[in-house]
Amino acid sequence: MIHKNKLLLTLALCGAVLTNCRQSQPAASADTVTASNQQAENAWPEVQRENKPWTRWWWMGSAVDEQNIDKQMSQYAEAGLGGVEIAPIYGAMDHESRYIDFLSPKWMGMLDYTVQKANNLNMGVDLTQGTGWPFGGPQVKPEFAAAKLIVQTYTLKAGQTLKETLKVQEAKQQELNPQLQAVMAYSGKGETLNITDKVTADGKLNWTPKSGTWTVYAAFNGKTRQMVKRAAPGGVGYTLDHLSDKAVNAYLQPFTEAFGGSNHGVRAFYNDSYEVYGANWSPTFFEEFQKRRGYDLRLYLKDLVSKEQTERVARLKADYRETMSEMLYDNFYKTWNNWAHQHKSFTKNQSHGSPGNLLDLYAAVDIPECETFGSSYFPIPGLRRDSADVRNVDPDPIMLKFASSAAHVAGKNLTSSETFTWLGEHFKTSYSQMKPEVEQVFLSGVNHVFYHGVTYSPEDVAWPGWLFYASLNLTPANSLWSHFGAFNNYIARVQSVLQSGKADNELLMYWPIHDVWSNPKGMEMLIKVHDIDEWLHPTQFYKQSQQLMDAGYSLDFVSDKMLQEAKVNNGQIVTASGAPTRKVLIVPQSKYMSETTFERVIALAKEGATVVLEELPTDVPGLQDLENRRKKLEQLVQSLTFTDAGQGVRQFKAGKGEILLSKNVQQALELKDIERETLTDTGLKFIRREIEGGKYYYLVNHTPKAIDTTIPLNMKAQSVVIMDPQSGKAGLSKSTSTNNKTNVRVQLKSGEALILKATNAPDPGLVAWQYLEQPGAPIAVTGDWNLHFTKGGPEVPADKKLTKLVSWTELGDKKAEAFSGSGEYTITFDLPAKNAGEYVLDLGKVSESARVWVNDQEVGHLWSIPFQARVGQYLKPGKNTLKVEVANLMANRIRDMDQKKLEWRKYHEINFVNIDYKAFDASVWKPMASGLIGPVTITPYVTTAQGQAKK
Repeated sequence: MIHKNKLLLTLALCGAVLTNCRQSQPAASADTVTASNQQAENAWPEVQRENKPWTRWWWMGSAVDEQNIDKQMSQYAEAGLGGVEIAPIYGAMDHESRYIDFLSPKWMGMLDYTVQKANNLNMGVDLTQGTGWPFGGPQVKPEFAAAKLIVQTYTLKAGQTLKETLKVQEAKQQELNPQLQAVMAYSGKGETLNITDKVTADGKLNWTPKSGTWTVYAAFNGKTRQMVKRAAPGGVGYTLDHLSDKAVNAYLQPFTEAFGGSNHGVRAFYNDSYEVYGANWSPTFFEEFQKRRGYDLRLYLKDLVSKEQTERVARLKADYRETMSEMLYDNFYKTWNNWAHQHKSFTKNQSHGSPGNLLDLYAAVDIPECETFGSSYFPIPGLRRDSADVRNVDPDPIMLKFASSAAHVAGKNLTSSETFTWLGEHFKTSYSQMKPEVEQVFLSGVNHVFYHGVTYSPEDVAWPGWLFYASLNLTPANSLWSHFGAFNNYIARVQSVLQSGKADNELLMYWPIHDVWSNPKGMEMLIKVHDIDEWLHPTQFYKQSQQLMDAGYSLDFVSDKMLQEAKVNNGQIVTASGAPTRKVLIVPQSKYMSETTFERVIALAKEGATVVLEELPTDVPGLQDLENRRKKLEQLVQSLTFTDAGQGVRQFKAGKGEILLSKNVQQALELKDIERETLTDTGLKFIRREIEGGKYYYLVNHTPKAIDTTIPLNMKAQSVVIMDPQSGKAGLSKSTSTNNKTNVRVQLKSGEALILKATNAPDPGLVAWQYLEQPGAPIAVTGDWNLHFTKGGPEVPADKKLTKLVSWTELGDKKAEAFSGSGEYTITFDLPAKNAGEYVLDLGKVSESARVWVNDQEVGHLWSIPFQARVGQYLKPGKNTLKVEVANLMANRIRDMDQKKLEWRKYHEINFVNIDYKAFDASVWKPMASGLIGPVTITPYVTTAQGQAKK
């Protein structure tokens, strides 16, 4: 279990969502407010460092020192970050004298100082186990470098002898000493001969065909020559051969020496997404294939490199890819895991991009990690999504679920995410854009967010400091930084809930990996985020998963290996110690299924499980012993005698359980009384966690409309507490229970989230949740606004008096147009009488984040759409003062610097590029709206604050 130092979260008074758990008329005493806030605080789990968001921390050139580490770590802790993941990369030009070689004694000293500082701040430290990506470096000698199969062909006719020496013709390969591994001869009549033993020590082929024309295939173990990408000083070298345990052990040896038997306080060692290109081989591949698949791959060398689109080629390549997957699992993941565990640390890994079964590879480590790349579309009114800032493939929740599914099935509590990679163009990303994106991550089962990222930057480097080319760059130099803590508090509250108890997903969905692998194109298959249009979206697995999730079912994905290890207990499927139990296994339509997997599916049913088949399997994958395996599958299928169960569902009673066969999977689930959460009919999205005596429901409204309705929960609860993660408020909901259902009234505006804690515990003593009813006419906050720019640059504009709220870029002031920072708006307005139950402040359009005070009392940060808060408790009849601090983006200042041709980016390697990986140039940008744009209104509401009703 991961050690978690406990630290209570300081809860903000109010936030973006319309939540406030008490009547504001008449005004409550300070003691009452304090007691109410304490009650709300006690409703939340204690926030520990794993609950807070962590961040990747780019060490450019590893040019770090104790003074700057001390200052920056303190800033990170103050902003609410729970930990850092150190990632050494290339450095900034003209600062080479500061560079520190990776794993040198001085570098290890900086690591030790960072860990010491982190411990003092109750933060954690993870470490990328290498520099840049993927794994590689100077310790990777040519024999251990990523390998590729090189095949050269020669034609010989009867009586001819090959005159040339069998050696790799590519000159660049010669220095890496490529080894000849097999020589095969194929005749025009379909004959195959292994003539490897006919090659002499000096590479001469001592073989002559007696008749016909033959093609000779010579197979060499070559090298990809790929170097570590974005390597830091001391980390330059070849990329590792991940398929070889000898290579992996050689790679880890310098870490063993540098760490000296200790983990030096590193919580987890991290491996980024695979990104090893062209590495389709390893020196022992022929032997591994023979052992794992049961036949000689050399006899099929011609098919392996063939471009023919035949079933035979597809089957061979499926076997080849399965072998590669197993070698990666056994030789890299097991070896790396053992090393980390010997050093009393965890492993954290991104499996996507790997040539293997993603579910098994994710499950092989302690903390599976997925990645969001690009931005998603959300129909939230007012949410900016600039077309120029959009990548070609949107993040897909189902892709994210591969990591969380592996964690849930393997009984591991944490699923992390590298979050916000290229969410938008540099310097243009707002908290309003980040919020629904991270909520989509949470809804996918992730509960341990890592920002991508912040960059270490010395204090003496001019603004904007050192920056990484693909990062969100939420550094202390960012004009939004002063409001960062409020966003981090939101994530911490959500993660404190999503790390509690266990995942509560009732279904297991089998992933037919062999359908993916049985593709005749290419050789190794990297299952990448960027290629989901090819390997994921067209499949019935994807379509069925999406349909079930949309309908309100909760599910995780499961692999062949996971099914083999599963057990059944009292009709529930158990996949691992500590993993949640599942009610049903679903097998979607697929072309190929292993006979051993189908046999295990039937066995699970006989042991008491419920299995739903969309279709019966029709064929086995691969080439090994094909006819016997086909016959075995056919016998298994014929052993199932189905009867009509009604509504298009056929049923086979198998031992203690049963198998249902239906094209309509949802119909089969209904037949077994597996109920969906019908709350999704409202448009709400959810994820559940099971806790002792109840459940948490995390609800998000990503629809374009406000939702005010009563939703049913699939459980009977004595009490339901509404918890607002935006503000930290909590209160007892209006709910009723009947027929094992609990109906709860919820109010969420577009872009808002709520958490429901439904338990069998009696009334927890919280005040009632206050619902807003019958809005009155909005009161416009108009008059003379005083605008005072507080901090930022390049120059702080002079104070302004405004009769109308407009963007800073429309003030007719060049300093204001170029300004990035914060400004305070103040205004005095009249409230004729205070007789409503509640008053809601709406700031209208905010570019981009606000902090609000009413009558010198802080309301809180409003950092996301909708920019609204309940303010009744702060208002008084007559004169009132409103103060709003607004922070804008960095974009306008960067634009100004580029227009003035000021040099602020000068790095080795890729330097600094835009979202399309082209030279970055902000001089052509249009100024981005900044400040409080409004209109600002206050709306009175009638309120109801009802306790739980029981029937």
